[in-house]
Amino acid sequence: MMSPKQISDDRGSSHFRHTPFQIIHVIGNFFRIWSVYSMYRYLNQTGAPVVLFLFCCLVPSSFIFLILQKPWKGRALSSQQIVPSLINGVITALYFILWGKGLKSCGPLRAILSEYSGAVLGVLSGVLYGRRGQVWKKVGGLVAMLVALFFLSQGWATSSLSPFYILLPNTDTKEEELVTEQALGLMGMMIPVVAGILSALRRVIARRVSLKNQQKKRLHAITITSATCFLFPLAMWDLVTGSSSGKAVELPFSAWAFLATIVFGIILIFYVDNIAEERLHMVFSSPRHLMVAGACIIVMEIAYEMNFSLPGFIVCCLVLGFGIYEATSLERSKKDSSIKSEDGPNGILGNDFDTSPVLPI
Repeated sequence: MMSPKQISDDRGSSHFRHTPFQIIHVIGNFFRIWSVYSMYRYLNQTGAPVVLFLFCCLVPSSFIFLILQKPWKGRALSSQQIVPSLINGVITALYFILWGKGLKSCGPLRAILSEYSGAVLGVLSGVLYGRRGQVWKKVGGLVAMLVALFFLSQGWATSSLSPFYILLPNTDTKEEELVTEQALGLMGMMIPVVAGILSALRRVIARRVSLKNQQKKRLHAITITSATCFLFPLAMWDLVTGSSSGKAVELPFSAWAFLATIVFGIILIFYVDNIAEERLHMVFSSPRHLMVAGACIIVMEIAYEMNFSLPGFIVCCLVLGFGIYEATSLERSKKDSSIKSEDGPNGILGNDFDTSPVLPI
């Protein structure tokens, strides 16, 4: 029998081993969010078409993934893996389109936080496969997430529309913003919210078709390539419709916007999230992931001098984090049994939002 001191030492050494991976996760997410703000500024300043910009970023990304992962080498992939990965590419392309549109219309803060709305799939799995007590917890989490999204749609995280406006310094210089800016409303948030749900769905499919981590990386290369092929006719349509309407479609080159989106927003973040799932057992739709993203957003909002309210943002993150925790929580007493069973108590979709120590990759 191990003594309490030995148990404490084991926990301390385990935490120490995870520290480098936690640092990698924080740095990777910081650069990814930095690329989002760079992309937002580029799209706003140049007026470039969102689909065309994303297509130009996905083309080199798909080549890099294919070169790195070489899905044609090694053990042959089965058709039961390739076909869902191709379909997942279509879902990924739709996610990029909706998320890009949402980024341009709602701003980076709302677009990033809306990605966590994919946790509603955890509510769906709980309703379909969970016990009655778990269902009510998940529904309560869903209500909390909707409240957080409502706060975001009403501008709580912006200094000009936040209810904490009177607590902010230099309010006399914000009067013009307060008069001119209006709340988006829930309907205005629907595009990035749907994009967040699609993002979670593509992660679920990626886990279900890949039995091993290396297979997951090879299949991801196929998925990104499929998404690029799907975006090609849409990007060409943007060019054709823009030319026929008499307006020249231009895509001004900005080295930082393109490189940041390709390297940090598409390629690096995939490997960082993979490390987080493998080593830290942290899925995207989790309160811990939201906490890291929230800290990075605060830094970027201040650095880019955005219309930002820190108290309102913290309130939105706390409510959203509570909703995600309840919507993705599992019965703690059944945690061991969920590890043994690949599908777990929450069924097919449950493992994507499982906070248990082992994740099905």
